[in-house]
Amino acid sequence: MSLDADIAAIAAQEAALVFDSFDEDAAFRLGCLIREEAARRAAPVAIDIRTAARILFATTLPGSSADNADWIRRKSALVLRTHRSSYGFGRELAQKGGTLGAEIGLPPTDYAAHGGGFPIRLHGTGVIACLTISGLPQREDHRLATWGICRALGFEPAAHDLPTP
Repeated sequence: MSLDADIAAIAAQEAALVFDSFDEDAAFRLGCLIREEAARRAAPVAIDIRTAARILFATTLPGSSADNADWIRRKSALVLRTHRSSYGFGRELAQKGGTLGAEIGLPPTDYAAHGGGFPIRLHGTGVIACLTISGLPQREDHRLATWGICRALGFEPAAHDLPTP
């Protein structure tokens, strides 16, 4: 899979997966939807939806670990700062041969450019929150997050999926 194809697909996801409204109830429904699918897949993940100020939804499934909470904190920080998906940001860094840290001023102790964090964007407003999943390989964390947002928005997930590697 080429970085160019991934970057283009992720940019298309970020542009298309936009909510008309989003509140605590929507966060709960989205989180539960993803949790049910993760349980069906026996995926050992942690799921988190947060704004810059507070957590709206958080859950863990069997097999997840305490490390997942730190990955969520760091991926969410990147999404809320850049308004980009953590996987998209990471793929662009990889394309440029760059890394977090001194190069771009985002310390890896506080930010993670690994898949699983996706912006919750509102039409006419912009990014208001972040959905983050941790526990699977980064591409699969990203895919589960976008699957859930597609389902919540009434879109066919396959139409907004990443190209097959």
